[in-house]
Amino acid sequence: MLRMSKLADYATVMLTVMARDPDTIQSAASLAAACGIPAPTVSKVMKILARGGMAVSLRGVSGGYLLPRAADRITLADIITAVDGPFGMTECSAVPGQCEQEAMCGARANWQRINRVIFEALRQVSLADMAGPALRAVDISAIRARGVPRPSSAAPAVTSRTARIAAKAPRKATARTQPE
Repeated sequence: MLRMSKLADYATVMLTVMARDPDTIQSAASLAAACGIPAPTVSKVMKILARGGMAVSLRGVSGGYLLPRAADRITLADIITAVDGPFGMTECSAVPGQCEQEAMCGARANWQRINRVIFEALRQVSLADMAGPALRAVDISAIRARGVPRPSSAAPAVTSRTARIAAKAPRKATARTQPE
């Protein structure tokens, strides 16, 4: 199963809360309350995000965190990279030279291609998209160009065929539907 780290997930949730009210300085306590994440975890993740340039830390009694730039200029790829480091589906697609089989691996080039497609999809989704009511369409033409069928093209045919079969099927009378 492909899954980002729990800390990257938390970071996305916290920054989404911040993106919904970008002019408000958010304390770790207010983010913890808004997100339902323990305050120590919020503090840890926000420090990582500040070091990675995804948040600005303000010190003092009224201190807290702000977004460093507009939410539409921060992508999911930026957030995941700031928290987890270089993005990679496999070790060799993130940082070359970390896998012993790299020189002889027949799958490496394909994993790198898959890595690039997923990374590009993450780059197309902004923090503003995540904060909005609905996610905008992401351009996955690179995936479609490789012959992966669109899920929506098969669904209507199955649905309409199922509906036609159901409409033609004789219905059994039950105690409730039998005339008296």
